[in-house]
Amino acid sequence: MAPKPKLNLFDFTMIMVSFVIGMGIFRTPVNVAAASPTPFVFFAAWAAGGLIALCGALTYAEIGSRYPVTGGYYKIFSYAYHPSIAFAVNCIILISNAASLAGVALIGAEYIIKVLLPDSQQAQSIQVTIAISSILLFYGVNLLGLKMSARTQNVLTIIKIGMIILLITPLFFVGADSGTSLLSPVTVNPTLLEYIKAFGTGLVAVSFTYGGYQQSINFGEEVENPARNIPRGIFIGICIILVLYLSINYAYYRIIGFENLKTATGIASLMASHVFGSAAGNILSVFLFLSVLAYVNVLLMSNPRVMQAMSEEKVLPETFGKRTIKTNVLLTSLSVFAAMCALIVFWAKTFDEILSFTIFLDCFGMVLSAATIFILRKRRVGNENKSIYAMKLYPLMPIIFIVAYVFVACSIFIDKPLTGVTGLGILAAFIALFFVVKKMKKQSS
Repeated sequence: MAPKPKLNLFDFTMIMVSFVIGMGIFRTPVNVAAASPTPFVFFAAWAAGGLIALCGALTYAEIGSRYPVTGGYYKIFSYAYHPSIAFAVNCIILISNAASLAGVALIGAEYIIKVLLPDSQQAQSIQVTIAISSILLFYGVNLLGLKMSARTQNVLTIIKIGMIILLITPLFFVGADSGTSLLSPVTVNPTLLEYIKAFGTGLVAVSFTYGGYQQSINFGEEVENPARNIPRGIFIGICIILVLYLSINYAYYRIIGFENLKTATGIASLMASHVFGSAAGNILSVFLFLSVLAYVNVLLMSNPRVMQAMSEEKVLPETFGKRTIKTNVLLTSLSVFAAMCALIVFWAKTFDEILSFTIFLDCFGMVLSAATIFILRKRRVGNENKSIYAMKLYPLMPIIFIVAYVFVACSIFIDKPLTGVTGLGILAAFIALFFVVKKMKKQSS
């Protein structure tokens, strides 16, 4: 039998970057600015998000290095915690990822529809149709196999990085006072508590924009030399993302202006139009839509592997772990996840409706998965491998990451208690479902 094709360092790094850079950076700065009373809070939230992402990325680098298996983001829960926790958390993560993909697809459709049908009276229904079509298109690409998906991902990710660099270039074409002329003076004097609340609210949108790198451990044994390439790919990827995000937010601040940013729509095309003209804004909208396709593709690559791992643990039917003979594709898992994404697009219809819900669900997975590093180290998992990656400043980095996501979850719960109660209810329901299914299996046997 021929060896299965594997991802090299470049493939894996591009996948890692694509996990993080979705359409969020072309939309969420508006949410962060609206929550921030001053530019200082705005930039502090983005800088803190980068620090948290770096701590998380290095934590997951060691987890992936010590436990390099396909579907690792499920199996690490199963290994470290009770199977009911693994089942419940991964079910809500799958829902959260599907919601994230749906939200990003809707943002992309919002950009492209302004170019194709700027005066349409049925914009929302067409937007939903375009978003669902994007999902179906890359469902077909992923049916062709991992290497085809990876090659497609490399091209789309390079386009995406190029888009961000293009959005930064206006800084070199405008005068030093261009941004300041758009800024309204800030006269508010918020209290310390209001600063903290604003920072937490802004960090919700920042977390969405930086999130996704934790899924890189799903590829585990499908990466060449995982003990070496997983940590290297994650570290290189997060450094690229950090530099791009800070640069593009400074560009938004300079070109659009802080007060205008709070209520802006289509910020990327708006900035391009401001410097290069309306035609440039339309061209940019087309390329932004291509950026959406990269994010859609990478989540369709990753999440079926989580379902495969759950199938191997006997918490999902065996069919979720079966691959096609010719292309080695997880047909059932891929089909179910794509259908889930399409249904959420149809249900949600707007990005803002699902942002807080998605991040609140993500917080469970982030905190519990990062905490497994303490269990892996205590059990000395992977210590026999001399090339294992071990992070510096342990345990400071995972502690910073865990505390940050607890803070984000608390901020959401305080700001939108119904969202928090709904998320906790979903977690409890999946835990209960696990024991009900387990009891039914025991009785039938």
